[in-house]
Amino acid sequence: MSAQARAEFDAAYDRGLRALPAPAGTWDVPTGFGTARVYRFGSGSNSGTDTGAPLLLLPGRAGTVVMWEPNLRALAARRPVYALDVIGEPGRSEQTAPIRDGTEHAAWLVDVLSELDLPPVHLVGYSFGGWLAANLAVNLAAGLPTRSDARLASLTLLDPVQTFARFPAALIARSALTVVPGIRGRARESFLRWMSGGAESASAEADDPVVRVIDEGMRTYRIALPTPTLPPDARLRAIDVPVLALLAGRSVIHDARRAAERARRLLPAAEVEVWPAATHAIAGEFPDAVSTRILDFVERVEKPENPEQTP
Repeated sequence: MSAQARAEFDAAYDRGLRALPAPAGTWDVPTGFGTARVYRFGSGSNSGTDTGAPLLLLPGRAGTVVMWEPNLRALAARRPVYALDVIGEPGRSEQTAPIRDGTEHAAWLVDVLSELDLPPVHLVGYSFGGWLAANLAVNLAAGLPTRSDARLASLTLLDPVQTFARFPAALIARSALTVVPGIRGRARESFLRWMSGGAESASAEADDPVVRVIDEGMRTYRIALPTPTLPPDARLRAIDVPVLALLAGRSVIHDARRAAERARRLLPAAEVEVWPAATHAIAGEFPDAVSTRILDFVERVEKPENPEQTP
């Protein structure tokens, strides 16, 4: 990345940060693959004893912490929230070693949880972040990384890529065009419009901090991460924490109906919903409804409706 490109991305990122609530804490957390930039929002201590266990938010591709702007205030008003920039993606995290597979993606997240010394967190992932969240859960269930003592309280997956259904060919083709010299600018704008169901172009939404940071991240960064792989049935079936999956009925990243069918078959205790009117931009299109659904879910996980009676 050139100095000019870095400055242009940083300007969009800093503008996006100004649209968020002021963080209560900021850390550059060391991991085996680089440093992860982590922010904490809301009140409450790391133990979560005052306001419930923390949420840890994982953004979609090129989204950074700014991607959570539509939801962050509502979430942080009810419990401590940690949000990070993904290592190897645009943002303030810094990659120092290659990430070659899903186990190594899980390893750096385990390092983050260990360094922050958090109790079991409610992991919330959006798009690629949803795959990261599910990937961590399946690796922990399989005993990987072997040194890990990380524990999760629950998973919330917002239209996750390559988790319950495969990428369609059209997505792969359109994504490839965004890096072709000479057409990548137009292709990137078309791609973002297509992903959001034909919404106005990124240039027309230049005042939107989320659109701006994603567009600048895709333009200025060269991401060198492995393509997410679809977890096999046995690994998904082994997930042993409560799961909420919100799938966008108009999503272009998978067939939502088939994704829901597979999720329900492999995780019969999971809460799986298809929101018919939503595109892949579900969290921004329906911010209040999505935030409320997440909070209601994690609170029910912590306080079951029919707890066992104590003698």
